[in-house]
Amino acid sequence: MTFPPDRCRRAAAGLAGLTGWRRRGAAAFFGLLAALALPPIHWLPVLWISLPALVLLMDSAKGPRGAFADGWWWGFGHFTLGFYWIGHAMLVDPLRFGWMIPFAVFGLAAVIALFPALATLTARLLMPEGGPRVLMLAAAWVFFEWCRSWMLTGFPWNLIGSVWDAALPVAQFAALTGVYGLSLLTLLAAALPVLWLTPARRGHRLAPAAALALLAGVALWGAARIPAAASPVWPGLTLRLVQADVPQSDKWSPGQRWLNLEKHIDLSNAPGKERLAATIWPETAAQTFIADDANGRAMLTGAVPPHGLLLTGAPRGRFQNGELVQIWNSLQALDPQGHLRGSYDKAHLVPFGEYTPYRDILPIPKLTAGSLDFSAGPGPRTLTLPGLPPVGPIICYEAIFPGAVVDRAHRPDWLLNVTNDGWFGTSAGPYQHFAAARMRAIEEGLPLVRDANTGISAVVDPYGRILGHLALGASGSLDLPLPKPLAVLNPFAVYGNSVVLILLGVCAALALFWRSLLRFG
Repeated sequence: MTFPPDRCRRAAAGLAGLTGWRRRGAAAFFGLLAALALPPIHWLPVLWISLPALVLLMDSAKGPRGAFADGWWWGFGHFTLGFYWIGHAMLVDPLRFGWMIPFAVFGLAAVIALFPALATLTARLLMPEGGPRVLMLAAAWVFFEWCRSWMLTGFPWNLIGSVWDAALPVAQFAALTGVYGLSLLTLLAAALPVLWLTPARRGHRLAPAAALALLAGVALWGAARIPAAASPVWPGLTLRLVQADVPQSDKWSPGQRWLNLEKHIDLSNAPGKERLAATIWPETAAQTFIADDANGRAMLTGAVPPHGLLLTGAPRGRFQNGELVQIWNSLQALDPQGHLRGSYDKAHLVPFGEYTPYRDILPIPKLTAGSLDFSAGPGPRTLTLPGLPPVGPIICYEAIFPGAVVDRAHRPDWLLNVTNDGWFGTSAGPYQHFAAARMRAIEEGLPLVRDANTGISAVVDPYGRILGHLALGASGSLDLPLPKPLAVLNPFAVYGNSVVLILLGVCAALALFWRSLLRFG
C-alpha cells in the first residue's frame, strides 16, 4: 500500500500530462467543481482540489499561451455553473428572450473567464514554477477580480472570497480588507498546498503551512470579533419588511398590477402597524410614477404607518407634453399625508436588463418592461428622512460592488437594499445576491435591511449576523428593530479597496523575494 501523497502525486502527474480536449475538459471540470463552494451549496473543501488542479495545469502548460488557455477553460466551467441562473430571466418571456439563453449564460461565462486566464498568464510569464508562481497567481487573480468590478461596466459577481458567506468568523476579514482580501486569503490557503506535491525546494513545506495557519488565525480573530450579545438597536425604530412573492411573469401584467399593489398593502397593514417607523417594499413594488400620480399616491398612503414612512421601489419619470421621455429606477419615501419626503435613483444599471449598451449596433431589446432605457442616477448618496437615521439606499444589482455602496462624504447609519430577484426563480441567483449584500454590511460596519420581491428579505447586523429573514419564495411581512452601526469605523470603511491593492503589492513583492532566494540560494 502506498502512502496517500504518493497517490496524489501520480494523479497530479496524470493531470499535467493531459492534452487536447481531455485537458480542456479537465480544466473546465475543476472550475465547475470550485463553483460548488459558492452560495447556496458552500462545499468549501472543493477549493483545495480545484485550485491546486489549476496550478498544476498552469505549470504543465506548453508555454504562456497554454497557461492562458488552461485558465480560461477553468474559468469557463466555473462561471458557467456560477451564472446558470441568468437563463431564468429569459424564461420569464421565452418567446421574446429564450434565444438569448446560450449567449447570456455561456457568452457571459466566456467573457468573465478571461480574467482568471489573465491571472494564469501573468503568473506563468513572471515567475518560475513553484511557490513564487503561486503567490503571483494569487495576487494577479485578485487584481483582475478588482478589474472586473469596473471594466465593461463592471460585474464583480461571485468573487472567490464570497464563499466565506458560509463561515462568518472568516468573513470578518472583509472588515479589514473587503471581499478582495478574502479572495487573496482563499487563493493562498487553497492553492499553496499544491507545493506539497512538488519536489522539496526552499519554502515549499513552510509556505502552505503558513497560509493555512493564517486562515486559522483569521477564523479565530473573527470569532473573537463577533460579540456574544446582540447588536444594539435604535430605540423605538421598528421596520416592517414586505415580501409579496409576486412572480415576475405577473409583475407587469396589466391585469395583475393593481392586484399586486393590493397584496403589498394588505401585508403592510398586518397588526402592529401603529408602532412602525417605516414599512419597506421591494424594487418597483409601486408600479406607478408616484410623483405624477395623485390617485396612486392616495392608494399607497393606505400602507404608510401612521407615524412613519413607506419606503418603496418605484419608477420615476420625466414627462414632456404628456409623453414619457426619461425614466429612472428609484427608491421613494412617502409620508402618511401622501407627500414625497425623499428619493434615490439607481446609478449602476444592469446592461441588457435596464438598458441596451451600444443600442445603435446591438438590436437587442432590454428585459424590463417598456422600450425606453432607464437613466442612471448620480451615484451613492445618503438620504435624510424624518424619523429615521441617515440611510444609504442600494437598488438591486448595486449591492454587488465592494467599496461603492455608500457616500463616504456623508456616511449613512444603515444600508437599505431593495431588489427584485423574481427574475431568477428558485435558483442559486437570489442566494448569491443576498450573500453579496451581506458582505457589504461586514465591509462597511453598517446594518443592512434588505427587501426582495420574492426573497431573500432580511435584517443583517454590522457583523453579518442575520437577525431575521423571509425565505426565498415566501409571502409575508417581517417586523424587526433597526441595529445601530459600529461605533468605530472598519479599516475598509475608511480606506476602501486601496487596502487590498496594497496587500497585492506585498504579495507580489514576496513572490519576487522568494524567486531571488531560489535563484541565488
